[in-house]
Amino acid sequence: MSDSSRILLLTPPLTQLNTPYPATAYIKGFLGSRGYAVTQADLGLELVLKLFSQEGLGRVFAEIEAGHYELSDNARRMVRLQRSYLATIGPVIRFLQNKDTTLAPRICHSRFLPEAARFDNVADLESAFGTMGLTDQARHLATLYLEDLGDLIKETVGPQFGFSRYAEKLAMSATTFDALHEALHEAPNLVDQMLLELVDELVARVQPDVVGFTVPFPGNLYGALRLAQRIKQQRPAVKTLMGGGYPNTELRQIREPRFFDYVDFLTLDDGEGPWLRVLDYLQGNLPSDQLQRTFLRTSGGQVAYINHPHPDIPHPEVGTPDYSDLPLTEYLSVIEVLNPMHRLWSDGRWNKLTIAHGCYWKRCSFCDVTLDYIGRYETAPATLLVDRIEQIVRQTGQTGFHFVDEAAPPLALRDLAVELLRRQVNITWWGNIRFEKTFTPDLCRLLAASGCIAVSGGLEVASDRLLALMEKGVTIAQVARVTDGFTQAGIMVHAYLMYGFPTETAQETVDSLEVVRQLFGAGIVQSGYWHRFSMTAHSPVGKNPAKYQVAAVGPEPGDFAWNDLWHDDPTGTDHEQFGPGLAKALYNYMHGVALHEPLQFWFDGFRVPKPTVPRQLIQKALQEAPKPDAAKQNLRLFWLGNAPELLPLDSRPGARATLVFYEQAEDFELKTAPVIGQWLHGLLTQLATDYQTKLLLKEAAATFPAGAGTSFEAFLLSPAWLLLREKGLLLF
Repeated sequence: MSDSSRILLLTPPLTQLNTPYPATAYIKGFLGSRGYAVTQADLGLELVLKLFSQEGLGRVFAEIEAGHYELSDNARRMVRLQRSYLATIGPVIRFLQNKDTTLAPRICHSRFLPEAARFDNVADLESAFGTMGLTDQARHLATLYLEDLGDLIKETVGPQFGFSRYAEKLAMSATTFDALHEALHEAPNLVDQMLLELVDELVARVQPDVVGFTVPFPGNLYGALRLAQRIKQQRPAVKTLMGGGYPNTELRQIREPRFFDYVDFLTLDDGEGPWLRVLDYLQGNLPSDQLQRTFLRTSGGQVAYINHPHPDIPHPEVGTPDYSDLPLTEYLSVIEVLNPMHRLWSDGRWNKLTIAHGCYWKRCSFCDVTLDYIGRYETAPATLLVDRIEQIVRQTGQTGFHFVDEAAPPLALRDLAVELLRRQVNITWWGNIRFEKTFTPDLCRLLAASGCIAVSGGLEVASDRLLALMEKGVTIAQVARVTDGFTQAGIMVHAYLMYGFPTETAQETVDSLEVVRQLFGAGIVQSGYWHRFSMTAHSPVGKNPAKYQVAAVGPEPGDFAWNDLWHDDPTGTDHEQFGPGLAKALYNYMHGVALHEPLQFWFDGFRVPKPTVPRQLIQKALQEAPKPDAAKQNLRLFWLGNAPELLPLDSRPGARATLVFYEQAEDFELKTAPVIGQWLHGLLTQLATDYQTKLLLKEAAATFPAGAGTSFEAFLLSPAWLLLREKGLLLF
């Protein structure tokens, strides 16, 4: 195999419909920078487009009618409506691809779409439609229509099908490979067959020597192995690699030789280094004992893990994700949930980018902090990040970015925002953060000015005792003030919530819900999601369960996957019964409904304790007085506005200086003493034109005019200063 080896990178079904999963784009960008010829394809998207077409649905209905399936009433109704589905599927897909938005009125106002079970709840959502535009309403209805068809396929010709959870059960907590092995040796069902047709065409066109699969989630594993199996059957000489989030967490101890019938090399953690070594090995330039973080099957049939201590590729050198040859105009913008923050995950094309490698906090006891993708923290300079952003925008034509860090570092975000503003690079972005006090209201305003529209972060259990046990490094009061700062800056906030943490009592679960109710009631969190605690093998809880007063009770490690652990929590409550009520309450809170109902309202069939949290807990946290500006002498001054105009001074005694500010929406004037007016004019003109020089508040104080008739500290309390602070004079 020569340096001219052809590499094919595949995303198997299914991750997202609205935007490419970024793993192949990262590896393509990196390998391309090293001179390799790389093609990539998103077979999840291509499968959906093949299946949800007039021809694809025609095959589905024909097989259902030929297959004598036991159909539910809902499925039987859909089969009877097949002419309507076949007539509408093409226009609906084009509409969801934003290629024919004029279809929206017909979807909303006429009986254009056939309706099945997913439409049963639409009447409950009509109040929300009043806040949505017509196109958004139509997109939501078209999403329900697709989900109806997905349900029909799952019930009949493709039992493993799911838009984001494709064959997931086969891979979840699979300590043995047996179920997957059996499924892969059954005849392909209709959905499998369509997938194999796609890969046959792709492989015939690309003629690859090496094929790589990213498996970010359990639901991608079956598809990846089906594809690898087909490629091996058709072209035995092709070498296959697999990496991604699922192997990184579940397959770190794999000993199953049969897995390597499909995959020649299984790599862990960041793929750049392992890929380089595997390619060098395949080209005869590296012995096999110098591979990096790679599993393979030896000539004796045993599974070996080889990790020669090569240095990792530094984060600044991983290159820019390369989205070329992905069909960016073919992705679907779907709206599953009407909440504006929730929509970001499924609606719109977002370029994915990482600000820093790993997590700068890496202490949370429920998180896989011992693994490389979290434990090794590295940053890249803001100038390089903005270079990458500009390169991606040129390539994709899209200015939306989702920063996919575990938790984006506040200081790195600050520097990125300043660089975006300095270079006048206009993007829209959102990402994951920790709700820590570094995110001051002024920093939130800076991030908003640079294009930030939303943040998500872990509140987890809204209990200070459990937050301390989790080592989150935040308190409820702090979270309230940070989320308020983001909300005041016009940035939406999504909170990840957790229930069932070790030793959590029923009282603490109810108190958590009360805190969540208050956060939504105060309008400072706009969206959330409850996760049930899961003990994983690579987290502090999994490694030392006794410290958290729980006992690990299995499963025993097998030859295949091992990550999710079962555990007993003798001091905690029956967490399972709380799940439906917590989810129902949160869904309603997100839509501003029933915020004042007693918490018992959400729990059927069992009594819950009354909350012990003060009803004004969040309000009191928000009323804590901020530090006066005089106490912030070491912070940087930053002006979001334009340079002001200083009007000519009136010659009359006692005349005031007038500064005129021309801003985006409205102009305003500021009147002050002439000497202060001239000083402010010079200061704000400098700040508006020179983003390179960091000017600290104490440095500005040193230039404050001696003849001002007031002290600098007193001036910081004056109406003129407070007006400037309100209009965009930041300290961070």
